[in-house]
Amino acid sequence: MTGPRVYSDDQSRPAAPASDTVPAESTEVIERAKPTESARPERPRQQCVLDQLGGLPGIIYSIVPVLAFVVVNALTSLVPAVVTAIVVALAIVLWQLLRREPLRPAVSGLFAVGVCAFIAYRTGQAKGFFLAGIWYSAVACAAFTISVLVRWPLAGVIWHGINGDSHNWRAQRGLVRAYSLATLLWALMFGGRFVVQQWLYNNDQTGWLAVARIGMGLPLTGLAVLGTIWAVRRARRQRTSAAPAVTD
Repeated sequence: MTGPRVYSDDQSRPAAPASDTVPAESTEVIERAKPTESARPERPRQQCVLDQLGGLPGIIYSIVPVLAFVVVNALTSLVPAVVTAIVVALAIVLWQLLRREPLRPAVSGLFAVGVCAFIAYRTGQAKGFFLAGIWYSAVACAAFTISVLVRWPLAGVIWHGINGDSHNWRAQRGLVRAYSLATLLWALMFGGRFVVQQWLYNNDQTGWLAVARIGMGLPLTGLAVLGTIWAVRRARRQRTSAAPAVTD
């Protein structure tokens, strides 16, 4: 049995085992290197809204089945036009699936085309293809108007829902007022769609219904989106300029 080994001054002691503890200085350097939430790039809100619409290709894809229906109906009859519209919408879904693009806008478009085609087939009239869109505009106009009256303007609800924000904006009078104006703009857009297209529907103007649906679709929606962006930015600038300056 041997006692503890004694080291002389000229002998080297064995190296101490490496410790798993990271020095405080190293930990601080690592924490500083991590990206913070504020440093992460934020996607423009306009881009988020456009993404929900499927981007520019998604907007174009929504127009193609309508054009196909009108052209085939003018050249042949109702049933081939209904079948063509559904086939075109389904082809768009398959095309986006092959290209690995977001499918939600295409699937929503396929569902909408299916509903319109079913109504047209059941009514036996080509103008029935546009009936669902006409009454959707009427319901949307009423919903946007009522939301302003109950102080839950849908422009703000949808805007913050798309961008993943909370609804704390309702405590800010400037933003509520801005969203109310934007919501009334959307209500006016939907109301205009309903009045014009309902008049064309009652007068059996199927071709002009297609023109009105396309012409009052993307352009008016774009104007409403731009109006919403302008109103919100203006309200936020006024709030920032009205805030008291902080002095040391």
